[in-house]
Order: sequence, then structure tokens, then C-alpha cells
Amino acid sequence: MAVINALGRRKSAVARVYVTEGTGKITINKKDLTEYFPSPILQFVVKQPLALLDVAEKYDIKVNIFGGGYTGQSQALRLAIARALVKINAEDKKALRANGFMTRDPREVERKKPGQPKARRRFQFSKR
Repeated sequence: MAVINALGRRKSAVARVYVTEGTGKITINKKDLTEYFPSPILQFVVKQPLALLDVAEKYDIKVNIFGGGYTGQSQALRLAIARALVKINAEDKKALRANGFMTRDPREVERKKPGQPKARRRFQFSKR
């Protein structure tokens, strides 16, 4: 198997994934998964598509990730891994989609508007 690459985005985080056959090592920005995401919840989020298809020990995954915060990054990585797994085996797409791993979450931060302190918040207004 050659290197399969895929891209995942969430908010302002971008994850580029390179999947090769291996023993289940996940390396993010030259660090181990447990080192990059110390929180077990975020590690779980990243491994969800692998666990669903029972292929956690079949592939080595190298990741370049930047932008956003740790939650956005972990979800961007989940999408990238799911997309890579579909490139490897197209029959897996149905199971991944049913669990919501194939959908790009479109929610982004709304821009701040002029004449307001935030995107939707207005300055205090009183008629008197």
C-alpha cells in the first residue's frame, strides 16, 4: 500500500494526514498522540473512526496539524482519518457516515461588525 493522504478541517484547524500500513502509531507534528493530546477524551475523538472499523493496529498515521484550538484540531484530525480510510476502502464510507465522521462541521466564528463590540452584541442603548 502506498501512502494515502487526506485533509480535514474544523473551525480554523487544518489536519493533513498520511496513512501507511503499520502497527497503529499516530504521530502528530513529530510528537506521539498521547503527548500532543494529553486529554483522554481528545485521544478518543481522534481514534473513533479507527475503532469503529477495527483497524487501529493496521495503519501508521503521520499528521501535520495547525490552526485552531485543541478541540477543533482533534475533530479536524478525526475527519481527515475518516476520509483517508474511505480512500483505502470505499465500502467503509457507509458506516463512517452513519456515525457522522464524514461530515465537515461548517460552523465558523462569525466576524466582528463595525459599530458593535462583537459579532452580534450591540452597544448598550437607552432612549433617555
